[in-house]
Amino acid sequence: MDWTGRKILVTGGAGFLGANLCHALAARGARVTALDGFLYGGGANPANLDGAAVELVRADIRETDLRPLCEGAEVIFNLAAQTSHMGGQRDPLADIAVNAVAQVRLIQAAREAAPEAVVVHASTRQFYGRPRYLPVDESHPVNPPDANGVSKFAGEQYWMIEHRTAGRPVVSLRLTNCYGPRLRIRDARQTFLGIWLRCVLERRPFEVWGGEQLRDMTYVDDVTDAFLRAAATPACHGNIYNIGGPPPASLLEIARIMEKLAPEEAQFVTREFPADRKSIDIGSYHADDSAFRAATGWAPEVSLEDGIARSLAWYRTRLAQYV
Repeated sequence: MDWTGRKILVTGGAGFLGANLCHALAARGARVTALDGFLYGGGANPANLDGAAVELVRADIRETDLRPLCEGAEVIFNLAAQTSHMGGQRDPLADIAVNAVAQVRLIQAAREAAPEAVVVHASTRQFYGRPRYLPVDESHPVNPPDANGVSKFAGEQYWMIEHRTAGRPVVSLRLTNCYGPRLRIRDARQTFLGIWLRCVLERRPFEVWGGEQLRDMTYVDDVTDAFLRAAATPACHGNIYNIGGPPPASLLEIARIMEKLAPEEAQFVTREFPADRKSIDIGSYHADDSAFRAATGWAPEVSLEDGIARSLAWYRTRLAQYV
């Protein structure tokens, strides 16, 4: 797709994935509007959009009039979400308000103001729950382990209903652990690797809970490429896809990669899962993303070791902006 001059709306556009997408779209000549409410505890950071020719609208997707923002949009990348597992457990009503109710608000606004727009929805592998088999394909039963998984699944399904009933071209990408520049690293609200990166750069030990669990880790440039391909590939429209990454690695293997890359800084200790986390832990996860690869030609290009090295290098000169 030639993105030059196309009007694009990115919800959650000042967050980790949204901001990286905004940078990529602006670099391709798109006219990008980033909507973000900068919700407490979320991934939004004003520094994330530094240097990007993007219009930033600071507004809460739960409250603002979304129709003017949707007006004339050719593609809507929908990344606005409450992503914290423990946040959803503590306050499920707020979780539902962002991940489900606000999705219906956006659907209704887009019906009126952008009836032809392609929508690429950021979803999650979370609601598969503890896998019954590996790798997990899109036919795996859904069994959300926590409140956040329930609300995210509801939001995705509202969008798929919009495709089935209104014919809107919608693609939902079920993401796994994404990482890289602009990730929230002050704590573990987005992914465990965020706090690991911070600890390494501050020369503090990080904690590995369990250690044998497998994880797919997808570098943010590869995630951005997946979003762009999903929007530009008509064969994807109306479908749900898993997005994985390079071969999966255990938490201990990831920790040892960090030790290798930063031998004077990286130290870790292993411990059992805290009780409140253990009850919602899904164990090992590995995505089967062959359907998306076949549909688009996409494949991750950044290895886990290279991605972690790039992440450490990026944050070394920007740590103060992210902690």
